[in-house]
Amino acid sequence: MIKVGIIGGSGYTSGELLRLLVNHPYADIKYVYSSSIPGKAVGAVHQDLEGQTDLKFTDTLSTEIDVLFLCMGHGMSRNFLTDIWTDKNVRVIDLSRDFRLKNDTALKGENFVYGLPELNKEKIKAAKYIANPGCFATAIELGLLPLAHSGKLKNDVHVNAVTGATGAGASVSGTSHFPWRDNNFSSYKPFTHQHLDEIIESVIQLQPGFGAQINFIPNRGNFSRGIFATIYSEFNGSLEDAYAIYDDYYADHLFTIVSKNDLHLKQVVNTNNCKIHLHKHENLLLISSAIDNLLKGASGQAVQNMNLMFDLNEEEGLRLKATYF
Repeated sequence: MIKVGIIGGSGYTSGELLRLLVNHPYADIKYVYSSSIPGKAVGAVHQDLEGQTDLKFTDTLSTEIDVLFLCMGHGMSRNFLTDIWTDKNVRVIDLSRDFRLKNDTALKGENFVYGLPELNKEKIKAAKYIANPGCFATAIELGLLPLAHSGKLKNDVHVNAVTGATGAGASVSGTSHFPWRDNNFSSYKPFTHQHLDEIIESVIQLQPGFGAQINFIPNRGNFSRGIFATIYSEFNGSLEDAYAIYDDYYADHLFTIVSKNDLHLKQVVNTNNCKIHLHKHENLLLISSAIDNLLKGASGQAVQNMNLMFDLNEEEGLRLKATYF
């Protein structure tokens, strides 16, 4: 059994992580650390877990674990690993953005591996520290990587992507509470979203000469979970050529499904899947990419990375079915 510790247990991503690990055949959760609610039952915070686990939050840390998941706010993971956590033998999977970029990966002589299995599977298997990708970044990268791998990204890329309200986290803000979000739609951080840098780095990893623009417009949707991204760029080839590139790239990646059917979010919500659809219009290739932002975009991908790190079947604990109704 893999002995697991979790730091920060009250948010949406930690709730999804707990649901997955409680039912994982090879995971044994030793503690869920929270300095604000020690002693409180996990099932009282994540109420769907009531009756499934007797775990309580604790303010005591232990190094008697195999892997530590960090589910804290951005900026807090680096401080925790620098000032509080001292054991270098425990593997770490960080769900914040603190270590995703190449300039930020080093910590106490260790380097974080960017944890997108469809990009870095072999590196993840050998890694001690993993930086879990961002949710928007995951959806967009999975849409672009086959083209980058084949050297086909020659021109500017245009991205429009919509995320559900859970993408903003569990804390209520002016743009996430129900009266504002319901029956509403808005864009934010156009061309400057924080996930853009990791997207560019991933593309350049596969196509070092890429120097065009990635123009990314993120949007807020009036639904709870999921990301739907539409991506287009010039493509010199037929639709069949494009599908051949994508089918070949994802042939050994179980969770990314290339489909010739139109996509919608209910095909992927509550799963660790990404679904990709392609459409050709004149000289433009349109790539649609859909994921669940809390699973493939966060906690599901984190468990997928844990499985790879501990030489388990990649699908362990992640054989989830979409909920259509």
